[in-house]
Amino acid sequence: MDRRKFIGGLLLAPVAAMAAGGDIVIRNAKILTVTKGSLDGSILIRNGKIAEVGPNVTAPAGARVIDAGGQFVMPGIIDCHSHIATEAVNEGSVSVSSMTGIEDTVNPEDIGIYRALAGGVTTANILHGSANAIGGKNVVIKMRWGKDAPEILLDGAMPGIKFALGENPKRRGGSDSGIATRLRYPATRMGVEDVIREAFTDARAYKATLDDYKARAAKGERVIPPRRDLKLEPLVEVLEGKRFVHAHCYRADEILMLLRVADEFGFKIRTLQHVLEGYKVAKEIKEHGAGASTFSDWWSYKVEAYDAIPYNAALMHKKGVLVSLNSDDAEMMRHLNQEAAKSVRYGGLTDDEALALITINPAKQLAIDSRVGSIEVGKDADLVIYDKHPLSNYAKVQKVFIDGEMYFERDKDMSDRAVREARRKQLMEKQKAAATAARPAGGRRPQ
Repeated sequence: MDRRKFIGGLLLAPVAAMAAGGDIVIRNAKILTVTKGSLDGSILIRNGKIAEVGPNVTAPAGARVIDAGGQFVMPGIIDCHSHIATEAVNEGSVSVSSMTGIEDTVNPEDIGIYRALAGGVTTANILHGSANAIGGKNVVIKMRWGKDAPEILLDGAMPGIKFALGENPKRRGGSDSGIATRLRYPATRMGVEDVIREAFTDARAYKATLDDYKARAAKGERVIPPRRDLKLEPLVEVLEGKRFVHAHCYRADEILMLLRVADEFGFKIRTLQHVLEGYKVAKEIKEHGAGASTFSDWWSYKVEAYDAIPYNAALMHKKGVLVSLNSDDAEMMRHLNQEAAKSVRYGGLTDDEALALITINPAKQLAIDSRVGSIEVGKDADLVIYDKHPLSNYAKVQKVFIDGEMYFERDKDMSDRAVREARRKQLMEKQKAAATAARPAGGRRPQ
């Protein structure tokens, strides 16, 4: 259901509640399909899907027509690594927290969702943190601002789980100033590898027990089912190819280590996240079949990032790796289009290749490309209208559609600001008056 949101006591109504229903035609637009080139024309939206795209689209009777005025329309941006709509994402007390999950704690009222919309983001992979060698389960959401928690989840998205290598998981077992402050294994990169290998050794044994039980039960034998292990169940799903692995990493040696462990146990790493030294081992990443979701040019913010280069995304792409750009940050999430533009400067990617880094490529990495990531007939009508080419530093999002409903409109946002400011002042005066009335005579506070 649609809800009216109060952010800090201020009324903020979702645009979707005012724009749903009926056919919509976006005409007079410069359409950037990403996968099928660009054209000047129109898009017909019907029942939340893209029904027609072309230079001459006839508006059905009764359709709502939006004149883009020669502005640019592109697919909604997809962020393959985000932590918005969550809090306390690190269950850092253990090395393996695969029994935990983000889905049940997603907060649909997080203002980060609305701000992401204002930056053209329509879909995001919400991940557990990187304090654990094997972290919690992730969830894919759509930025359906104003909807309840179950309604922002992207139904049918492949489940995943977060892994992490390097400083973040190992420093949980380290020490400060020589005094042991965290007594959790591992404390070294070797230990991180051991934790992952041991967990999958246990998962493989648990899977064998489950398989044996199912086989005997299918024969009609009376057998006692094995005791459920909530920590190992997600790892069994990884072994069975039913759950993706998204692995936080930086250094080339650790990337190769994780690929070897995955090969040993017969599963694939779906995406290497951040992967700032991926350019050094792009050939091995391609051979394994992993994707890479990286930063555009983050560098030197910790020791693992010292060998990062802005050419990383382009070099991996040119080696045949499926590459996307992610934010890992609620602020940067609002201008992923500009992050993609950097790959044109650093690496010489074409406009379509650059836009693919934030649309169809992350859609493929999350296995949702049959629904989102490009402007094609039959896909979800997740569309963004920019006033200028989205790779321009001057481009601003004007409108955002998800499933054919308008969830953000810049003009409305700007016009509503005065109303919200007046409401904010009214609430502050009311709060001040209530505090004054509650103060005892003489100005002394009760003891």
